[in-house]
Amino acid sequence: MPASSRIIDLRNLLQERFPQPQIAAQDRFATGIAPLDAATDGGLPKGAITELTSPHLSSGSASIIAALLQRAHVERQFLALIDGRDSFDPQPLGNAPLRNLLWVRCTKAFEAVKAADLLLRDGNFPLVILDLVLNSAEELRKIPQTSWYRLQRLAEPLSSAFLVLTRRSMISSAQMKLVLEHQWRLADLQEDRDFSRIKVDVQRVQGGRQELAV
Repeated sequence: MPASSRIIDLRNLLQERFPQPQIAAQDRFATGIAPLDAATDGGLPKGAITELTSPHLSSGSASIIAALLQRAHVERQFLALIDGRDSFDPQPLGNAPLRNLLWVRCTKAFEAVKAADLLLRDGNFPLVILDLVLNSAEELRKIPQTSWYRLQRLAEPLSSAFLVLTRRSMISSAQMKLVLEHQWRLADLQEDRDFSRIKVDVQRVQGGRQELAV
């Protein structure tokens, strides 16, 4: 079967498996994480790349993914998680939220970027997450900036938000850059995480720079 036919079949399968309600396009995708939505003027920008950088191993990016999935379940939406190092642990979430997740398990950054290209072309998800936090700096350097510009162009006409999680800032075409400055202690892991304590540094590629401690 030609590759183009396989892609069409996959798109049809995605549309059948993850139907989306028809809603009016808005500027932002509200995450439900109060400090993040406040810092980004209502949520992640739609039709654009948002890069969320976690410089510390315990910055909380995994908890943010879990919170986004929980919200998708409550709102009866679907999200796509492209897992660059097959590191996502679904067990703590239980079975119910996983019904709202398309989990693309990759082992290399190159595979993950190709998967993002496919899902953005499909345009079937209100939120697409590309998690590259655990991919090595060496393989991430091999991703040309032209690949990110191509993904940005794919995202622009969509009413979807595209969130890329990285360890270091690397996407020059990102419309919005976020940095998680908070570092969770061991004691924090033993209780529900309070997202109100997150410190977020927000940088907009267009429109200047502002730093917010939330």
